[in-house]
Amino acid sequence: MQRALYKYILLLGDNALVLGHRLSELCGHGPSLETDIALTNMSLDYFGQVRNYFQYAAELEGGSEDSIAFLRKERQYVNCLLVEQKNTDFAYIIMRQFLFDHWYLLILESLCSSKDERINAIANKAIKEVKYHHRFSETWVQRLAGGTSESFKRIQDATTFLYPYTQELIVANAIEVEMHEAGIGPDLKDIGQHYYDQIHTVFNKTGLQKPEENFFHKGGKEGIHTEHLGFILAELQYMQRTYPNMQW
Repeated sequence: MQRALYKYILLLGDNALVLGHRLSELCGHGPSLETDIALTNMSLDYFGQVRNYFQYAAELEGGSEDSIAFLRKERQYVNCLLVEQKNTDFAYIIMRQFLFDHWYLLILESLCSSKDERINAIANKAIKEVKYHHRFSETWVQRLAGGTSESFKRIQDATTFLYPYTQELIVANAIEVEMHEAGIGPDLKDIGQHYYDQIHTVFNKTGLQKPEENFFHKGGKEGIHTEHLGFILAELQYMQRTYPNMQW
């Protein structure tokens, strides 16, 4: 049970770690000062959550939050493929955030009543931040879809490309099934119904169309990633691997 709990914490923490890093790449590159600061602060929110997740994981399995974050190999990261997608343009950034936020908020709402007191506490703290992320990304989706023909085209292109990464979020693997049965994690079947209802409601309001094909990407939760994660880890892990056990 302890090993399964450790792996479940990685499922939560790796999503926040990788998406937090992706957003950190945008510091100084936002379309406006206000949006730039908002995206940077969201990155910091995720890294704060990562520390809480990985400190707990380290207590269960040894090591430290730093070794868990920086010293695993690519196949040992279990984030969903959605969060490692590139910052192609602002529309892609917003749609990636929108698709993740709606799922993550539902997850945290469930985890706020988890039988695991530590996960319960992390979720109750993180949910305040993620409610803001959720509001931010949904507002921007509506603005881009309701703006110019160019902004609509870009957010539609982002939707078409990123939507096939969503099913992985709501299809449970063996660890997630075990955690649900233990009363620690949510039922992803129930989460999935609410998730698609919510994002499709926004699509209907804005005129955005989901792809006609029913193909979905998967593999991240099993350690099988896109080419993007290797580049992320090369940057993320550089200092720890170049100067082992360094101290400031």
